Amino acid sequence: MNAKSRHSKYIKFFTYLVVILLINAVGLTLFFRIDLTGNKIYSLSEASKIVVSNLSEPLTINVFFTKNLPAPHNNTERYLHDLLEEYAIHANNYFNYRFYDVSPEGESISGGSPGANRELANNYGINPVQIQVFEKDEVKFKNAYMGLVLIHGDIIEKIPTITTMSGLEYKLTSAIQKLNNKVSALLRLRDDIMVKLFLSSSLKRVAPHMGLNDLQEYPDEIEKIVKTLNNKVYNKLKYVYIDPSGDQHSPAEWEKYNLMSLKWPTLSEGKIQAGDGVIGLVMEYKDNFRVMPLLKIFRIPIIGTQYNLAEIDQIEEMINDNLETLIDINEDIGYLADHGTLNAPSFSPMGQQSNDTLSNFSTLVSGNYTLKQINLKDGSIPDSIKCLIIARPTEKFTDYELYQIDQALMQGKNLAIFLDAFNEVMPNAQQSLGFNRGPTFVPLHTGLEKLLGHYGVRIKKSLVMDQNSHKQRLPQSMGGGERPIYFVPIIKNKFINKDLEFMRNIKGLIAIKISPLELDEKRVSENKLKVHRLFASSEKSWEMTKQINLNPMFITPPTSDEEMESFALAYLMEGNFPSYFAGKPMPEKTPAKKTEKDNDKKENSEKPAEKKMSTEWAKIETKGGFVSKSKHSKVFLIASSAILRNNILDPKGEDPNAMFIINVLDTLNNKDDIAVMRSKKLQFNPLYESSSLTKTFTKTFNIAGLPVLVVFFGLFVLLRRRSRKKVIQMMFDK
Repeated sequence: MNAKSRHSKYIKFFTYLVVILLINAVGLTLFFRIDLTGNKIYSLSEASKIVVSNLSEPLTINVFFTKNLPAPHNNTERYLHDLLEEYAIHANNYFNYRFYDVSPEGESISGGSPGANRELANNYGINPVQIQVFEKDEVKFKNAYMGLVLIHGDIIEKIPTITTMSGLEYKLTSAIQKLNNKVSALLRLRDDIMVKLFLSSSLKRVAPHMGLNDLQEYPDEIEKIVKTLNNKVYNKLKYVYIDPSGDQHSPAEWEKYNLMSLKWPTLSEGKIQAGDGVIGLVMEYKDNFRVMPLLKIFRIPIIGTQYNLAEIDQIEEMINDNLETLIDINEDIGYLADHGTLNAPSFSPMGQQSNDTLSNFSTLVSGNYTLKQINLKDGSIPDSIKCLIIARPTEKFTDYELYQIDQALMQGKNLAIFLDAFNEVMPNAQQSLGFNRGPTFVPLHTGLEKLLGHYGVRIKKSLVMDQNSHKQRLPQSMGGGERPIYFVPIIKNKFINKDLEFMRNIKGLIAIKISPLELDEKRVSENKLKVHRLFASSEKSWEMTKQINLNPMFITPPTSDEEMESFALAYLMEGNFPSYFAGKPMPEKTPAKKTEKDNDKKENSEKPAEKKMSTEWAKIETKGGFVSKSKHSKVFLIASSAILRNNILDPKGEDPNAMFIINVLDTLNNKDDIAVMRSKKLQFNPLYESSSLTKTFTKTFNIAGLPVLVVFFGLFVLLRRRSRKKVIQMMFDK
């Protein structure tokens, strides 16, 4: 019996051992991880998985990291190992990575050639950084290599210093995406990108009389441009010239693009027969297309109708810009640079930057986008951009300029509008002398209010004050303590909309000099728009209207809670917006101001026949080019430009305000997955607010309650032991 028992134990032991070995063997190939962190910071985002799975050419990541570094740098190296391994799991065969064991000069590491690795790192531009080390109760400084390079074809990107795990996935994925977009996007294309020139031959006959002398050369010149570009884009362009006047082409070929069409009666006493024509340049790939208007029409008072043809030299740039947008290479964002808007550094002359210069905002945006200057007074909104930023305009827009913004929205472009309700006018030296006068707040009326009101939202002419606001520390000379700055509301977590993915990890914001927004529910419902309130002030807020005075010493909250409420401060609207200009005549372009001498010169040089011709050309009927209802578009609106200023935004993008702004721009450029990935690194995590009663109870329970519970638990254990002893004693007494 004993022998059988021993054999049974051995059999069980070996069985369990085999099972454990098999489980470990399976675990080498079949394994899973569970990320229990709130923001899933240790899990690869969907955006990262998509980027590495779509590589079409080899990508190699060389990591140069010094071994045996002290904490926390050793944890960073371990995290980088795990992160690259996670990339490799979801990547295709083009993804490779390698760690190089690098030690600074003068140190040796067994099992490698640190000198050769160090030289390789230096060739790539990865230099050692100085870190702090604690050894034998002493603080020392040590040089260490902590960087990597990404190699994609002949293009190299580098991250020279990796000192923290925060945001590492975002940096890597952004760098990979940047490389991949430069090369792989074109190589992935299975079909050609069609470049279609629609130009009616009938237009060539009337073009000289319209001042369009270069129109005859357009087909051949554009074909040459396409051939030149093909050498740079792997021969992915295919040029097609279509004459809508010909019988071999049906109207369906060009009507879907809403191209510019002209129709004219018999002109010049019968020399020019009545006719019509179509003109436009289209780039098309599969179901996506971009329309590039070649002819622009301006109706100028007194002068009459003017026709401007796009210059041949500009067409190559137009094709290249729209190519990048068409296949998602383009990362440009339009920025309105006139009408008194805030200055972006790239648009400001060297040495002329002022307090209105948004240097931190420009630094944030430049990480993923390029701000492209838009001047509505002298130009137009290019077709290549997906989003237009309008930051605090102070000058009034003409109807023609509003028409351009409206039509950009109709064509599917998105708008990010930072519009102030008031213009802050500072007093001059004489006015402020002896009176300590502050700025005067004059209501702003730029004309954008008409568009926004038509879309279903308006800005109230007031400023929001909030008891939950920034506190200013006073110096001892002023009595010390804190003073609330009511016009700088602190937005709490519970007043931030978490329904949108790009807002989910943002748990607190700071606003400044911000006005409330008001929805026209009826118009929004009629337009079938989807409206998201992004954040609001606290329930302890009120409005300051009429006489605006932001001196903290003269601001007092209302005495009654009934006078306070929560105000909506930022909206994101999306859907098919109706045009403000639907059913209205096309606005006239205001001509540039000319001197009396210029006018006299033009009148003397203009012949009577030319004057007669200009009145005749006004009879041409124009169709196409106007869109009455938009494609799916988005409009972001916040009534504060101060949120973009340098004292609010962190140029590194690590605070909630900077994260919010760049996430909004991402979602307006259809990159919600990138915004979600970026938000993972946000470490601002405020405690949930509790009432004073809850705080008092928690404090009392921790101080007195826990000891009392321990005493009661001890008494319970003691009584239970005594009861058990009595039961055992009674059993033996029997």
